[in-house]
Amino acid sequence: MQNTSEIPGLVERHEDDLIGLADRVWGMPETLYGEFRSCAEHTAMLRTKGFRVTEAVADIPTAVMGEAGRGGPVIAILGEYDALPGLSQVAGLDHPQELEEGGPGHGCGHNLLGSAAMLAACAVKDWLEATGTPGRVRYYGCPAEEGGAAKAFMVRDGAFDDVDAAITWHPGGMTRVDDPLSLANTRMDFHFTGRSAHAAAQPHLGRSALDAVELMSVGVNYLREHMPQDARIHYAYLDAGGKAPNVVQSRASVRYSIRALKLHEMLALVDRVKKVAEGAALMTETTVEAKMFAAVSNHFENLTMDRIMQEALDELGGVPFDDEDRAYAERIRATLSPSDIAAEWSVVNQPPSDAVLCDWVVPMRPGGEVLIGSTDVGDVTWKVPTTEVLVATAAIGTPLHSWQMTAQGLSGAAHKGMVHAAKAMGRVAQILYSDPARLAEAQAEHAARLAVTPYTCPMPADHPPPLVARPQAG
Repeated sequence: MQNTSEIPGLVERHEDDLIGLADRVWGMPETLYGEFRSCAEHTAMLRTKGFRVTEAVADIPTAVMGEAGRGGPVIAILGEYDALPGLSQVAGLDHPQELEEGGPGHGCGHNLLGSAAMLAACAVKDWLEATGTPGRVRYYGCPAEEGGAAKAFMVRDGAFDDVDAAITWHPGGMTRVDDPLSLANTRMDFHFTGRSAHAAAQPHLGRSALDAVELMSVGVNYLREHMPQDARIHYAYLDAGGKAPNVVQSRASVRYSIRALKLHEMLALVDRVKKVAEGAALMTETTVEAKMFAAVSNHFENLTMDRIMQEALDELGGVPFDDEDRAYAERIRATLSPSDIAAEWSVVNQPPSDAVLCDWVVPMRPGGEVLIGSTDVGDVTWKVPTTEVLVATAAIGTPLHSWQMTAQGLSGAAHKGMVHAAKAMGRVAQILYSDPARLAEAQAEHAARLAVTPYTCPMPADHPPPLVARPQAG
């Protein structure tokens, strides 16, 4: 069904500029807290479009906010623009080919995410001005979603204190209201210190930090049997002590990602992992320092907001892909495994079909398999009523965090999907401004849920974000 509100036409008024922004950000991929050029592009566009701009939100150099309108409710539309390490890829291909060897790439579509969110904010800004409706729309440019938890720091430091509701989206293979589930997640670094020695002549004098890291891994693997079913623990070596096997390694570091479906379960699991680390240090006569890198909360459901988003999607219908879009998607699908494709169909509770692009709207909560990751959007959902929509921008079955996703980031399908997402988000904002009872219902639901399960920010008040230095000019 065609949306009869003014929002689609207002989105289309700005779409060329914001598609250009998405493409520029794709071409300058920057990872967590290093998104200086991408943030500058978003900041410049906000000023061009007439927003009142606040830079370095929550003292994060690569976070920005643009506001428009006066009085009334404050509706936040959340954008992101960080890339992933190691996913450099030439656009438009159907085979892996790096643009930069080992370089970063937009393998999660965040070049589209931030641009569509700003596009929605531009349309809402124009609608507020044209109709004289009281209200303020804010675009939040949020860095470091990929492991850096910037939104959690922003929530903790008050950036959302006066917001009445929040809206966001994510690119993917299907168009649907996102399931209100994500895993609370802490990333924690464990630095072990021992004593070096000649590994052959004086091994008894050494105390191996590398042994401690490996024993920690053994202990955590045994812990996996005794943790909640939905919990996850992953790890990566940051420092294995060196390359010389004839030296007892005096230092070693490992980063653990510790996840659980509920915030209190995650915090309890963090304590158990820390005890495993202490045990490994005790066994090896080393010392260990545990340092939090970042942490995010699980998703906090707001059914009222999600129903409004479903209404907006049903008004719009599916993304209007064309034959050229389908032809490229066919080539990408040939690179995907049957398991990749089946996994996406299982989420929407349907058997795989010949469709390569999702040009329809999936019913809300279709009851399929739920695949759960983590996102710092979770902390915003605890602070204010929030909804998130997933919109098709890539071939069905395209894994996020893959070269295939990066390759499709400049495609016609990606552009059509991001514009469609902007129309859906803009329509939700319009409904909330126009119908105060719907906004009040969302806020009442949020307050009732929060009364049962109060929010505890997973980030200590004195814990700073893991910022990176601004690159030097030239």
